[in-house]
Amino acid sequence: MVPHKPVPVLAVVAALLSWACAYPVVRLALPFFAPVPLAAARYMVAACLVVCWLCVKRPTLPRLKDIPRFLACGGIGIALYNILFNTGEQTVSAGAASLLLNTAPFLAAIAAVLFLNEQLTVWGWLGSLISFTGVVIIGSGQPGGLGFGSGTTVMLAAALCSATYYLLQRPLVTRYGALVTTAYILLIGAGLLLPWLPSAINTHNGWQAWALVGVLGVFPSILGYGAWAHVVGQVGVARSSGLLYLLSPTTLLLAFVLVREVPNVRTLIGGCIVMAGVGLMQMYGHPRPQLKAEDAA
Repeated sequence: MVPHKPVPVLAVVAALLSWACAYPVVRLALPFFAPVPLAAARYMVAACLVVCWLCVKRPTLPRLKDIPRFLACGGIGIALYNILFNTGEQTVSAGAASLLLNTAPFLAAIAAVLFLNEQLTVWGWLGSLISFTGVVIIGSGQPGGLGFGSGTTVMLAAALCSATYYLLQRPLVTRYGALVTTAYILLIGAGLLLPWLPSAINTHNGWQAWALVGVLGVFPSILGYGAWAHVVGQVGVARSSGLLYLLSPTTLLLAFVLVREVPNVRTLIGGCIVMAGVGLMQMYGHPRPQLKAEDAA
């Protein structure tokens, strides 16, 4: 039996802290920028770093047949996701936002059933129901509840974008690798947000506002993805996916430290239910492949 590689703890911590900081830092930046210009400014910073990395590494250029998929990933997973995320965080607390976005694996599984002919077990559907119950509990404690256009429904739309992005980029990662795929997608997303960049620049905010933009552009947009690609490369997708359950607790802690945000009881209860449902789906939601007779022999 081949022993498991040790988990690269520093890379895990770097990824989780980088991604978790996005939630409270976006809330700190929203008083200075409108949601869409904030997304444009953030990814302008990320794109500058990505271009430097691409110039050094000179990876394989995307094949012509893959360009539509790259465009869809950049449009849905970067541009639209961040517009919805920033808009939702105007009213939804950072902790609640992270818990609502934790439904992305559950939404991805449902989408795979509907569009990719994948199957869910009874446990998978039960996990979906449990997760949805948690979403209702979280949403009922946020301004606007689950009404159309409320912060909660906008954040759920962002989670759907994340789930769609996960399904779309899967074959690209297999073909080009996680870092190269992410780099091209970030560039495309930044390009699609470019029309709103002048609005961000013309707001004439002080250095504090642009410092927050720099944090968002460097840490969750670049460092988080790079560190996580290293984690996945060391321990594989299956083992690394379980570590993502630490993201929401990390976000709750950082939100308290940075913006003194204390989650209400509904958010905590709903979040635990969401994570339990997603965990159930991830572990037992998909049928195990049947061994062929010659494999079993």
